[in-house]
Amino acid sequence: MAHKRGVVENGGEDMIPYGKQFIDQQDIEAVVEVLKSDYLTTGPKVEEFEERLANRIGAKYVVAVANGTASLHLGALALLKKGDKVLTTPNSFVATSNAILYAGAVPVFVDIQEDGNIDLDKAIELVKKDSSIKALFGVHFSGNPLNKKKLHILKEMGVKILEDASHALGAKYKEGGEVGDCEASDITTFSFHPVKIITTAEGGAIATNDKTIYQKVKLLRTHGIKKSGEWEDNELIKGDWYYEMVELGFNYRLSELHSVLGISQLKKLDSFLKRRREIASFYDRAFKNSSFRPLYPFNPNSAYHLYVLLSDIPKKFIFEKVKKRGVSLQVHYIPINKQPYYQSLGYGDEELPKMYRYYQKAFSIPIFPSLEKEKYVVEVLKEVEDEFMRNSS
Repeated sequence: MAHKRGVVENGGEDMIPYGKQFIDQQDIEAVVEVLKSDYLTTGPKVEEFEERLANRIGAKYVVAVANGTASLHLGALALLKKGDKVLTTPNSFVATSNAILYAGAVPVFVDIQEDGNIDLDKAIELVKKDSSIKALFGVHFSGNPLNKKKLHILKEMGVKILEDASHALGAKYKEGGEVGDCEASDITTFSFHPVKIITTAEGGAIATNDKTIYQKVKLLRTHGIKKSGEWEDNELIKGDWYYEMVELGFNYRLSELHSVLGISQLKKLDSFLKRRREIASFYDRAFKNSSFRPLYPFNPNSAYHLYVLLSDIPKKFIFEKVKKRGVSLQVHYIPINKQPYYQSLGYGDEELPKMYRYYQKAFSIPIFPSLEKEKYVVEVLKEVEDEFMRNSS
């Protein structure tokens, strides 16, 4: 598979993916430098990445972990108890609600708004009616931030808040502040998968302003082990070799290689965001007089991890036709509560009319910093639109 100018050559056809990482020579040189160093894991670059990320988003603490799912898992363990009811969105990758299950808690799916985000007004209503609801796991879908004021209201009602910002690094709240500052939440999690805003190849992070949460997730990240010198009250006075496992933790550490790539990528974050917003603005204008409708009007505060269109044209028809013309689309997302595993747990019959309507109409089109063929993407979709209209007449 050869790569050139933001296009993936696959099977003799140039395919434009819906998302793709951007790696330059600076990234490569940074990783090579670490490969030549004394540390490949558990070294200084991990802490540097955490510090740089914390400074960027405005959080007190950041813990880097192996991937975005690990960040959600540890976040859930830090906030939840077995049996807790947790409000969450059906419009996400399954990892968001899976993390609730990992902690032995109970996901409660809440319908979405027209912009694809969880309906926080409905969430507030449910909390008022049901005191057994203990938390909310909200997703900044596509990079479009949730309403910070409504998150504050839920938090003041005693609800623990986890913001899944896998799509939203660099996004800004309409009410002020950058996603990840944790002013309206207990925890914010991030993913650095290759198609995300920045990449560490695989990686994730947990941000918080709560020192107790920070210490908890940092401990769980490395097998639940404390080493000599890590005990604040100095009750551990054994030798340097000594350690104690005090919790059932995990091996969720991020390596030096992944961390230094993250440091290098963070330096380009603003340019990545600028390019994504340029493409999104272009798409908004291009589809103005089309039957394809942007999920929400252009928002300069969105990180635009995804650009979602809505259409009444059957999705299968669109996907098959654009693929033949070299454009890859994706769907974000199939309703989580309709997945077979969740149905085996008794989910699937929830009244989520906006989610189901959204799923019938929504698909994501290519958007990534190195994309150079956004005009072609528009041309292809309009050709498919015209073809469908001709066949339907």
